[in-house]
Amino acid sequence: MYQASRTMRLFGMALALAGASLAGVARAGTTTNVDLSLDECIKIALEHNFDVKIHRLNPDLARLTLRGAYGAYDPNFSISGEHDFSQSPGGYDAQGRPYAGTAADVNQGNASFSGLLPWGMTYTLGASMSDTWGVYPPGAAPDYLHPYVVTNSFLDLNGNHEVLFLATNYQTKVVQQPFATTANQQALQLRQPLLKNFWIDNTRLQIILDKKSLRNSELDFRGQVMNTIFAVESAYYNLIFSRDNVGVQKKALELAERLLAENKKRVEVGALAPLDEKQAESQVASSQAAVLSAESDRNTQERRLKSLLSDDYTQWLNATLKPSESLLAIPETFNLQESWRKGLTLRPDLLQQKLSLEKQGFIVKYQRNQLYPQLDLYGSYGYQGASAGITTTLDQIGGRDNPFWTVGSQLTMPLGNTAARNNYRAARVTKDQIVLQLKQLQHNILITIENDVDVARTALLRSTATREARLYAAAALDAEQKKLDNGKSTSFVVLQLQSNLTTAQSAEIRALADYNIALAQLAVDEGTTLERRHTAIDVH
Repeated sequence: MYQASRTMRLFGMALALAGASLAGVARAGTTTNVDLSLDECIKIALEHNFDVKIHRLNPDLARLTLRGAYGAYDPNFSISGEHDFSQSPGGYDAQGRPYAGTAADVNQGNASFSGLLPWGMTYTLGASMSDTWGVYPPGAAPDYLHPYVVTNSFLDLNGNHEVLFLATNYQTKVVQQPFATTANQQALQLRQPLLKNFWIDNTRLQIILDKKSLRNSELDFRGQVMNTIFAVESAYYNLIFSRDNVGVQKKALELAERLLAENKKRVEVGALAPLDEKQAESQVASSQAAVLSAESDRNTQERRLKSLLSDDYTQWLNATLKPSESLLAIPETFNLQESWRKGLTLRPDLLQQKLSLEKQGFIVKYQRNQLYPQLDLYGSYGYQGASAGITTTLDQIGGRDNPFWTVGSQLTMPLGNTAARNNYRAARVTKDQIVLQLKQLQHNILITIENDVDVARTALLRSTATREARLYAAAALDAEQKKLDNGKSTSFVVLQLQSNLTTAQSAEIRALADYNIALAQLAVDEGTTLERRHTAIDVH
């Protein structure tokens, strides 16, 4: 992604020249010097830094989420089958005539193809079929007359049973016979919102927001790359300073030890008081402590740089990083207005805030649309058939013998609409808040860039001033050392001038490091880090 193959080859060459790979160094427990330029460090970090690798996955996740949102438009296919059996008991009709129960077996199946279209219309293309087997219900089968005898009798006054007449009557008896029917239906149903969910619905809103989130993740990754580059630059320059400062402190220790040796000789011959020797010993001890402190800082800065470059620290455990570059103060021409323009157009965090405002604008649009009543236009069209056989039924459907259609509209209006009205108001307030946050960020960017320019200019002037101070301190020490050699000065004055020189040397390299770090910080706040370091990223 970052075209780091050349860097890795250079890195491998450096290790080969050192005589071992990093893994071999870690196993053997030996120390190997690895010379790296700043550009090589940046390219290695962009391949192996954990923060970069983690943020690199965010655009992929956002892209998958966006693709998933389009799944709302995927059609749904549904198919079902069912077998039903029912049996009802017999009974008596209104005239008191008995009839037998019924039984039915029903096989039915349904299939449908439904979905949502990007303009909010829902559709369903479906077909259903049922096949019923059973017996005729009462009154549907042929009847016949069945004779039966009715005897009317009564009791006389003496309690005797007397037969009045004997007659033959007839009643109708229900006869049930088997039957079979088949019904089939095919239809297309459509429903289109005309007010609420017409201009925008939840699905379209989510797709829009996911698109903005994808762009936001890309900007977030860009910002992380910029921050990582700045961190590498800072660590690299601080490591140079720490290594150079160790050299300065060691040089000061050498001067202090040499002066101590000379003072001891002078004390032995009686040309110098013992107090001067003690002062020289004190300076040596102080210089030794300063060397230890400088070495500790160097090791800390080296570990910091290693942590930025590596996703496997064990490979770097016994490697000593040696920056191949020196601290220089290359003058820059600062243009505050141009830096402001860059910061207000290129900063990833500012562009992310603008995306947040755009997203909230669509949310306001959606919530405003939810204030409308639900007015839907719907319709259906299809064909149906019914007969004693499946083939005949299908022929009826195929021949379009029995069409049917429906057209209508439905209005649903919530009384009060409290939720929609308050959601819309909340969305507008949130948008106003984001606008203020955007203005605040722009305000802070202007101040930050102006501070960066001032810091960089000051650091450049400091580098010049400290260089002159170091030259004057070196000249003063040299002159005073000659006076001491001629017996016209004291060790105390020489020690003081040695301390001044050490301080001036440390201040000079610190100013050089600060100047380069200030330039890197200005590039981050302008949003021009990638252009400044000639680095291209590809998140697709």
